[in-house]
Amino acid sequence: MTRLLIYEDNPQLREGLTMLINGSEGFEVLAAFKNCNSVEEEVKAFKPDVVLMDIDMPGTNGIEGLKKIRKSSEDVKVLMLTVFDDNKNVFEAISNGANGYVLKKTAPAKLLEYIQEAQTGGAPMTSSIATQVLKMFSSIHSDKGDNYDLSEREKQVLQLLVNGYSYKMIASEMFIAIDTVRSHIKKIYEKLHVNSKSEAVAKAFKSRII
Repeated sequence: MTRLLIYEDNPQLREGLTMLINGSEGFEVLAAFKNCNSVEEEVKAFKPDVVLMDIDMPGTNGIEGLKKIRKSSEDVKVLMLTVFDDNKNVFEAISNGANGYVLKKTAPAKLLEYIQEAQTGGAPMTSSIATQVLKMFSSIHSDKGDNYDLSEREKQVLQLLVNGYSYKMIASEMFIAIDTVRSHIKKIYEKLHVNSKSEAVAKAFKSRII
């Protein structure tokens, strides 16, 4: 059972998402809120697997809410669900530890797939968002910073993490065992001095490693 919290200020959409998710086998909405003013306390109290997070909300917005969650928990998966597809919001969300970034126009069945993917360690993104992420990397490709002594193989794994690949997908793409993927990722974490996939992706952006 995938347990969720929803943060969405539009009451019709908030109710619609709740009905969709609760009506789907294997999913449960624990609670839904119109802003992130008390997000730290709510996440601590409900202990969700996944948080669906809008960005533009009154009071504490989704990016600030994401930052608050990450101060106290790296375990809960945060999936941004928004109308914004501009570089600034995408970069802010990924840099601050979002596990995925999905547009509100996403079809309901696909949204459920994205939620499941986020829970199992993937980094789901709407295709147009994934394209933007690749373009952002391309734009900074010529001005790289410290590469933290990553091997070419480790850089390849990190690039696939940034592209939203799960461990299983990386293993398939690189024709290696999933245990080998885990070994590479453990070394990447050690070299980057991070403890999670979202931190590694954020550092890849900030330090221009890829």
